[in-house]
Amino acid sequence: MEIWDLYDIKGNKSDIKIDRHARQTIPDGLYHMVCDILVQHEDGSFLLTKRHPEKDVYPGLWEASAGGSAVSGESPLQCAVRELKEETGIQIKADDLVLISHTHSEKSRSSFFSYFVKVNCPKDSVVLQESETVDYKWVDTEGFLQYVDSDETIKSHNMRYERLIERLRNQ
Repeated sequence: MEIWDLYDIKGNKSDIKIDRHARQTIPDGLYHMVCDILVQHEDGSFLLTKRHPEKDVYPGLWEASAGGSAVSGESPLQCAVRELKEETGIQIKADDLVLISHTHSEKSRSSFFSYFVKVNCPKDSVVLQESETVDYKWVDTEGFLQYVDSDETIKSHNMRYERLIERLRNQ
């Protein structure tokens, strides 16, 4: 059982909680919290992970972020730290994260907190989470931008990082 707290558009926590797996409808005006993290190694390369082919959303696609839904009681930073560790094995502190954007999706009833982190872990220390990811690779900035521009990318993820992507294009 995974319980989500629900929030209003301004990020205020409501009194309503739902069970993710009970297929409950999120009431209008409320959102569940989702955090994603774009990972750059200190050498400048970016981490891409390949989603498990049996995922409900974007199965088998490469993505340039780790992340997922916050569980009840978690802050956005706590969620981001936990999700990065669960999906990649990379351990960071909340202070390492830089908030890139906070957006909302009416379609998924989600409030997205999108973070960037620079890490100095051994590149071969990535540990994939079973049922979430099946592969990973580190790509240089050119490879990252090629991924972003490809048909294999998850456009909604890239939109949340568009300011950072534009800075990379203009370097």
